[in-house]
Amino acid sequence: MGSQNENKSGSKPPARQLGALDATMIVMGSMIGSGVFITSAESSRLTGAPGYLLLAWLVSGLMTIAGAACAAEIAAMMPRVGGQYVFLRTAYSPAVGFLFGWAMFLVVQSGTIAAVAVAFAKFLGVFLPAVAADQYLIPPIQAGRYAVSLSTQQLVAVSLVVFLTVVNMGGLSIGKWIQNTFTFTKTAALLGLIVLGLVVGWNIKSAAYTSSWWDSAANGWSSNAAFPGLPVEGGSALVLLFGMAMIGPLFSQSAWNNVTFTGGEVKDPGRTFPIALLVGTLSVVLLYVLANVAYLVTLPFSEIENAPNDRVGTAALEAMLGPAGAKVMAGAILISTFGCVNGLVLAGARVYYAMARDGLFFRPAALLNRKGAPTAALAAQGVWAAILTLPVTAATDKAGVIKFGNLYNELLEYVIPVDVMFYSLMIGAVVAMRIKAPALKRPYRTVAYPLPAIIYIGLAVLLAADFIYLKPSTSGMGFLIVLAGLPVYWVWSRAAAQPLSPATKSDPTAP
Repeated sequence: MGSQNENKSGSKPPARQLGALDATMIVMGSMIGSGVFITSAESSRLTGAPGYLLLAWLVSGLMTIAGAACAAEIAAMMPRVGGQYVFLRTAYSPAVGFLFGWAMFLVVQSGTIAAVAVAFAKFLGVFLPAVAADQYLIPPIQAGRYAVSLSTQQLVAVSLVVFLTVVNMGGLSIGKWIQNTFTFTKTAALLGLIVLGLVVGWNIKSAAYTSSWWDSAANGWSSNAAFPGLPVEGGSALVLLFGMAMIGPLFSQSAWNNVTFTGGEVKDPGRTFPIALLVGTLSVVLLYVLANVAYLVTLPFSEIENAPNDRVGTAALEAMLGPAGAKVMAGAILISTFGCVNGLVLAGARVYYAMARDGLFFRPAALLNRKGAPTAALAAQGVWAAILTLPVTAATDKAGVIKFGNLYNELLEYVIPVDVMFYSLMIGAVVAMRIKAPALKRPYRTVAYPLPAIIYIGLAVLLAADFIYLKPSTSGMGFLIVLAGLPVYWVWSRAAAQPLSPATKSDPTAP
């Protein structure tokens, strides 16, 4: 057996190059994408009142901060490449860790990279009209409810994924430089939107003045219009739909766990992880809540609900700046999505690298290049993410016209409850490790433990139950995608050249 300073391929583990600022930028940069500029439209339609819209963002923020507070403890205790994968493998079993990595590779991480890359391409089309979803290089080839195509928009998305994948093969130094630069820039852009809204955007016809803050019915809301076929009405319907309204805000605030994937590359993890996770999530949650306040003081509630293509941020800036606002917002989202894709690419590959070291992913993914980057893991992730930009859904409208949509949106909907489940398992791992390994050194302990764990897991269970009740087919498909990984795990674990070493099993903090 080799030393702990070498992986199974015999190559040295990555060097610790990320300081507190770098790690914080990974947290914030992975969280801030296009969601805050879009998802408030759907949340508004589901709840029907400004107060509930803000409450959805606040409760989602509470979950995010509570989860990050717990994750900081286990990340500081197990500063390993692969992060959450290692936590789940150690606290529960290698199978649970594998299923997390399986879901990440198949849909969650790769699908999010694809989705954000297409969002980048979509907003690039504001400046370059030739970049559009209906400008086909290869027209849709339909097979039932699905099709495969290559539009100029998809080509730009694929090019972005390939470009940032190759860039990150150049090592962590260039990847973190891009991440820091773009995170600072997009945070400034989001702050600019907030300041403009709160200083220039005040409008006596806005939702803040003209809509009932807590009486949805007074604003013309009905449960049947918000969610046709809902079996309950009134307050019960509102409670159920409030849970659905949290999905957009919660997943706009997700991906903060990505920083744990770089655990083996973080300097002084006992100090860095608590700073990065708590400062990063607190900052983003505050920015998101203030952005929604800016929407509410700028736009009538009906314009938030019915913003064209759900682009609430664009509608707000157009109200403040006129037609130029659309291009200003498009530019801000280009910066935001570019930085977000970079953070997701940089961090995600570290999970597959860690899995490969355990013999649970393609063996070449366990190798690092001369720059210390997991080249094969980055390539595998990049290829699959690029492929996920190509399939589209195909549906026929009432007029008999075939409409094409993005498949990855459907795939991500499948795994919403699954993703929440894996976050909950990570938070539960903090509790499990306190029971299983109370003597392990903990450089940071969760403040007010176990309250943050109870808050996160309790709300997550309620949300997952709500989503499963309202959308059983997509939720069921999500769990089937995860469970499909079990036979794959069985085959891969049997074929692994070496099992986990006793040293790794007994010392989860080993490098």
